[in-house]
Amino acid sequence: MSSAPTMKKTERVEASGGGHGRGPFGSTMVGQKAMNFGPSMKRLLKRLRPERFKVILVIFAAVVSVGLAALGPRILGKATDIIFSGVVGDRIPAGVSMQQAIDAAIARGEDQFAAMLSGVDAVPGQGIDFVALRDVLLLALVLYVGSALFQYLQGYLINDVVQATMFRLRSEVEEKINALPLRYFDGTPRGELLSRVTNDIDNVSQSLQQTMSQLLNSILTVVFVFAMMISISWSLALIALITIPITILVAAVVMKRSQSKFIAQWRRTGNLNAQVEEAFTGHALVKVFGRQDEVQESFEVENEELYEASWGAQFLSGLIMPIALFIGNLNYVIIAVVGGLRVASGTLSLGDVQAFILYSRQFTRPITQIASMVNLLQSGVASVERVFEFLDAPDEPADDASAEARSGSHGRVAFEGVSFRYIEDQPLIEDVSFHVDPGQTVAIVGPTGAGKTTLVNLIMRFYDIDAGRITIDGVDIATMRRNDVRSQTGMVLQDTWLFEGTIRENIAYGRLDATDDEVMEAARATYVDRFVGALPDGYDTIVDNEGGRISAGEKQLITIARAFLADPALLILDEATSSVDTRTEVHVQHAMSALRADRTSFVIAHRLSTIRDADLILVMEDGQIVEQGNHDELLDIEGAYFRLYQSQFSGAVS
Repeated sequence: MSSAPTMKKTERVEASGGGHGRGPFGSTMVGQKAMNFGPSMKRLLKRLRPERFKVILVIFAAVVSVGLAALGPRILGKATDIIFSGVVGDRIPAGVSMQQAIDAAIARGEDQFAAMLSGVDAVPGQGIDFVALRDVLLLALVLYVGSALFQYLQGYLINDVVQATMFRLRSEVEEKINALPLRYFDGTPRGELLSRVTNDIDNVSQSLQQTMSQLLNSILTVVFVFAMMISISWSLALIALITIPITILVAAVVMKRSQSKFIAQWRRTGNLNAQVEEAFTGHALVKVFGRQDEVQESFEVENEELYEASWGAQFLSGLIMPIALFIGNLNYVIIAVVGGLRVASGTLSLGDVQAFILYSRQFTRPITQIASMVNLLQSGVASVERVFEFLDAPDEPADDASAEARSGSHGRVAFEGVSFRYIEDQPLIEDVSFHVDPGQTVAIVGPTGAGKTTLVNLIMRFYDIDAGRITIDGVDIATMRRNDVRSQTGMVLQDTWLFEGTIRENIAYGRLDATDDEVMEAARATYVDRFVGALPDGYDTIVDNEGGRISAGEKQLITIARAFLADPALLILDEATSSVDTRTEVHVQHAMSALRADRTSFVIAHRLSTIRDADLILVMEDGQIVEQGNHDELLDIEGAYFRLYQSQFSGAVS
């Protein structure tokens, strides 16, 4: 079968209520609502539950990795103390105690030097203890190697967790696409939808991948490093602690101002994608009407708005990093000065001050990293909120739980007082009644926007009616499973659809279990065989929805062959021959006659010459069936059908 049907352009505009503000190659208005950061982030984290065992391993690996790395500066401080003690001890004569050396310094009036000596654990006359220094450095090496190994394990596990989560999210999105009603796709630009299910999900994956690792490591680093700093000097630790509230305050102010910019950025991205997709799809039309300048101007306007939103978001969030670095550097200077004074006073060893300075760097770095991740985190949450909006869209109503599976149909169709409207206060189809016997061909004619395509969409249950009922073989389709209704219906649309694959595969799409002989039979019956023989690769020629090396009419023949192969009980032809030439149309009409045998067929046609032999012709105007009968009967009453017929033939003759 062909692709899923969509409303005609006029009906689609009516269904959407004109609320999108879109024109040809235009754009939509961007929602300005604030991003709901907290709930969206919480909902995203809940999706990690299936990977909770791996998440526990990630946390364990992070704790070990950060813990080992946090011990490193303290060990290196011990190495510095060994070196410094050796240098000092080598300058003091052997046989003199450290207390005697301190007293001598005091006697010379070198009180500050004496205070420093009191904080050094040196042995007079003994230089650097290289054996002890080697052991300390080897211990530091083991700590850093161990930290690196556990960090590698953490990164490996995080990658596994994130990709598994994104795999489930993409699967859920795919299931959602199949669960959404046709109404949703009629009211949503394709580019905007594609942006949500591709760009936004990729952005969520990237954001989660980076923030999970860095955020966890940064928090643990702050905890471990602060503990080590307290163990060295609680007074210096308090000085370093001042950095946190100042940095958090700055980040909060900037983050609040940049939230709306990020949500606007991703909405603008979706709008721009929609516009580009629309312009590319209608590229030939743009060329024919010479509208390149208008399209370019519209693109530049939308692109400029995306630029402004993106620039504002990146600039505001980018302020966090340099401000945090500036605060951290001020803190570093204060600690270096105070620490130097403490060494000079003998209250701290040189190694402890060195370790503390290293810790102060490690302490401010994760805070800075957390601040810098606000940029990425906001962008990711803005994207995931757009994905959640898509996932939260109402599904197609579920089938009646009491519905029984049905297979096979004779094709008797009846409309009994059917009413339907896309928008509550805008009537479209009102109190329509008719019946069709098995094997009959029903033609539906009328002006554009009369509701012809909507009528057949109701038969397929792409929309549920507001009043009345539609029956197939006496069974109300509202009590049937949608798949059962659609599985016995074949459809050929005016807008053809081919997927990227061979011609053989595109025909076989109508019935996947069909044999190769059955595919060839369908191709011959619908005159596909006539043009395929001229192609170098025959039925193995690769085609796609753009057509490739085949014409629009040949594409239409392939979709007709697809419907032929499906062997449906009900057949719907929506301007199925509009893209073929007159000679091919004659062949197709013969093929359709064979296809319609013993089947109920609904044919939507503007060219009345193609439906003269229909058993029943329904003439629609403004959602109403104003006339019904066969060709001769309708001409005799000289009503709406007669006027349509005259406009096509008498007008042409005159």
